Amino acid sequence: MSSAELVWFVAGLLVLTAATTGIARWAGVGLGAAPFVALGRAAVQLTVVALLLRGILTVPATVVAFLVLMASTASWTAAGRLGRLWHGRRIAVAGVLCGATVALAAVFALRLVDPDVRYLVAVSGIVIGAAMTAATLAGRSFLRGAGQRRDEVEAWLSLGATPGRAHLEIGQEAVREALLPTLDQTRSTGLVTLPGAFVGALFGGASPAEAAQFQLVVLAGIALCMTITGVVVTRLLGRSPFVVATAGD
Repeated sequence: MSSAELVWFVAGLLVLTAATTGIARWAGVGLGAAPFVALGRAAVQLTVVALLLRGILTVPATVVAFLVLMASTASWTAAGRLGRLWHGRRIAVAGVLCGATVALAAVFALRLVDPDVRYLVAVSGIVIGAAMTAATLAGRSFLRGAGQRRDEVEAWLSLGATPGRAHLEIGQEAVREALLPTLDQTRSTGLVTLPGAFVGALFGGASPAEAAQFQLVVLAGIALCMTITGVVVTRLLGRSPFVVATAGD
């Protein structure tokens, strides 16, 4: 990319982000400078990752350290979102690690993709990110549901039910809410959306059939990962001996 192309590229990104910020401000959403901050962080992080991957992909032994870094960052992010909940930080970490580990182990144990370093890094990044999203969505939905249905929880507890039973339906609803966007996207893949894994595989030189195959593996892995993460997070949160005081995020 030449200097002129780079300048144009950066300017284009700034225009898109400025439009996002301006529309949010006009609509009273209250994002402030968050879109610019998020894009700036993404730019720095992606630059660092791109430089690191040049060495990581040529030295397989460093892949494990990179995967640990991704998992740790995802766990830390999800933990911060669930800090208000009973043992929320530890539960978020447990959910992310359980969901991502089981899904990745299943994908590679079934040999749905070649056991190649490039595939390992690509699939792991997507699945770990999905686990982080599932932990956050399920946890926040659980908090909101527990607050809104506080009387119901107290009624169950007064009848001698365990905290887990009292929060069971709230947790189930929270997992469903966390999974719906992903399931909707999966159903509309190819008709409404062309997911990043499919497009990336095409740009990487794969045939359309190979790209589609890779995307299907990714979608199945994401669904499994998010389901496990959501269930682990909500079931552990449901063991709380305390009743949520108020509804909200």
